Amino acid sequence: MNKNAVVSFGAPKDIHATINLTGSKSESNRALIIAALSKGMVTAKNLSDAADTVVLNNILVGLSTAPVEDRRTVDVGHAGTAMRFLTAFLSTIPEQFTLTGSKRMQERPIGILVDALKSLGADISYEKNEGYPPLLINGGLTNTPSEVSIRGNVSSQYLSALLIIAPTLPNGLSLNITGGLTSRPYLEMTLNMLASAGIAHSWEGDTIHIKRQVHQSATLVVEPDWSAASYWYSIAALADKADITLPNLREESLQGDSEIQQIMIPLGVATSRTKGGIRLVSAAEQALTTVLNLKDCPDLAQTIIVCAAAKGLNLAFTGLETLKIKETNRVLALQTELAKIGVTLNEDNEVYTLDCSGLHFPEKISIATYDDHRMAMAFAPLSLLIKSVEIEDYQVVEKSYPDFWKDLQKAGFTVEEL
Repeated sequence: MNKNAVVSFGAPKDIHATINLTGSKSESNRALIIAALSKGMVTAKNLSDAADTVVLNNILVGLSTAPVEDRRTVDVGHAGTAMRFLTAFLSTIPEQFTLTGSKRMQERPIGILVDALKSLGADISYEKNEGYPPLLINGGLTNTPSEVSIRGNVSSQYLSALLIIAPTLPNGLSLNITGGLTSRPYLEMTLNMLASAGIAHSWEGDTIHIKRQVHQSATLVVEPDWSAASYWYSIAALADKADITLPNLREESLQGDSEIQQIMIPLGVATSRTKGGIRLVSAAEQALTTVLNLKDCPDLAQTIIVCAAAKGLNLAFTGLETLKIKETNRVLALQTELAKIGVTLNEDNEVYTLDCSGLHFPEKISIATYDDHRMAMAFAPLSLLIKSVEIEDYQVVEKSYPDFWKDLQKAGFTVEEL
């Protein structure tokens, strides 16, 4: 049974805290698949305790230890990255699998990746609806073509899934990206992590080449999660005064979401380096006249949009189209929930603009989360401005940041389960 919680914060609205964030879910999931393909040469450390990573790790351990059966059912639940990475990974194993997930997962498209894998010789069929999980995979790619074309403007995870298996394919892989590229930093993260495991690549124009090659001995140490850090930036922006330390975040990060450092400067948060991480402090807001393009960091969108709305900033955004196929239709979810504080998010030819002319803060508000962890965490900071913020299905944060509510309490918030 889903449970709700009420989040509140007493006066004064000053935040002074040191928060140790979980490992990056994005890095962790890539590290796990790379390690699984490396034949024992690669290990991963400081893995995220996010539910998505735990699910993927348990599946991979099970695949390596369970008795071989004629057909295995692999259930990823809500874990979207696991679904995409495992679709490619299981295609390399000469066994039969049914790859499935939650009801929402069965509504999230996978056809672009499946078509690419089929062009490489994969035997994959749909058990219910064309283009969607569950999938029947007869694995074992042999004598594969060495080239594939795939759209890059829908999900970079499709591309990363292919690149991770590329060095194990008989002829390697030349991946041609068509239709532009979204979330480029996530693709660069994949290639950098492969390089750390001894896998070389070249990127020429719209084509990435990876030859067949053997992984080298390596330990992939996962950095704390910049996506999780983004919620603390929002808290710092909405507080009267903030001084928040986030240990172990790197200045030269593999994570595209580290862009939050620059994005939040106009919203009144300054970032400085400490000996062991970063420090967020309140600063003066700056005028922002340009349209914010979140194409390379879509996981920050909800945090930034909610924060800007709460500050009454009529900002415009692009690069939000991929949000419509996430855990929920995040654009629609934002529009629905922001209306509760009188803000509209208007769409015009892929440009989304906030209208805060009706902004108001009621005494109490209830926020629906739509099975989406980021909805819960993006709206929770409103408790700095609203006396009582009820978060529906508040445990949904386990997907990426299980300690979120505990960390809020460390920073002085009150979180009461209903």
